[in-house]
Amino acid sequence: MTKRGGADAGRQAIPQTMNAAAIDEFGPPAVLALHRLPVPKPGPREVLIALASAGVGSWDGLVRDGSWRPWGPNPQFPIIPGTDGAGVVAATGADVRGVRAGDRVWACHYSNPKGGFYAEYVAVDAGSVGRAPEHLTLLEAGAAPTTGLTALQGIDNALHPRRGETILIFGASGGVGSLAVQFAALRGARVLGTASTPDAATLVRGLGVAEVIDARRPEEVGRLKELAPDGLDAVLALAGGEGLEGCIDFVRANGRVAYPNGIEPEPRQRANPRLVAYDGEYGPKEFDALSQAAAESRLRVPIAATYPLDRAAEAHTRVEQGRLLGRVALRIRGEPPKARSG
Repeated sequence: MTKRGGADAGRQAIPQTMNAAAIDEFGPPAVLALHRLPVPKPGPREVLIALASAGVGSWDGLVRDGSWRPWGPNPQFPIIPGTDGAGVVAATGADVRGVRAGDRVWACHYSNPKGGFYAEYVAVDAGSVGRAPEHLTLLEAGAAPTTGLTALQGIDNALHPRRGETILIFGASGGVGSLAVQFAALRGARVLGTASTPDAATLVRGLGVAEVIDARRPEEVGRLKELAPDGLDAVLALAGGEGLEGCIDFVRANGRVAYPNGIEPEPRQRANPRLVAYDGEYGPKEFDALSQAAAESRLRVPIAATYPLDRAAEAHTRVEQGRLLGRVALRIRGEPPKARSG
């Protein structure tokens, strides 16, 4: 064991190598395998995190099969996937301020040059790191950054809800939707949600949804006329298809519809209401907003399933099967017994 790092070097014994779930070629989930790789060294403006958990999303599958190459057209193998996670700061670079060794943090980066979050350690730019909310476990916190940022920015930045408005979260039981429900309720909206199974309906009602519809059934979509007689004020679309199009028909004139880039099929563009696509962004300002909203709402992060790092391939298979209530997560190491939050 050696000690190395930046300003906080020496606080923790950091090994030379680590376990990571990585790929040596693009392909199906089976290409993900456990590797023994060097622990990345944090640069002057980077934070080295000893990860407790990492989120697993459908976009990780696009990295795995080569459909999405955030590191460029000719990436170098092995590739460690993973866009977000949470853990404890192991070391910081000399120019890092705001976090220090021992802090509980969550982080997000879509194209981290030193590798993704399916690993025991990640070195990531300090601007992509925030303090983990105290009320969340590190498992929950690790499953929340990408989905939380996407959910909050969809509600606050794209839809701008006003108190008392009626907002439909289409895809309310998924990783993004289950958090968007809570943020919309925090802003004082009356929240409706779609769910296709009894368990999904129970989940979203418990998170703050006033009424649930099954958008696969035309008669259920038709209930929106009763649930919102003056029309829906806004829709956050987290999945596409005919069910979504039917729901958008009930949005009032000059209402708002927003969706994150990447949902398929993409919603059909209309003159009224106007559809707005957006990307979930990350940075110090965005993490501050997410941390504040998470604390104010006492955010709950539903976990659909957890897997150890050496079963990352199974986690990808589970994500591809769909119908998730919340998000899949990798459990990398246990919660520290005396993690410091400040």
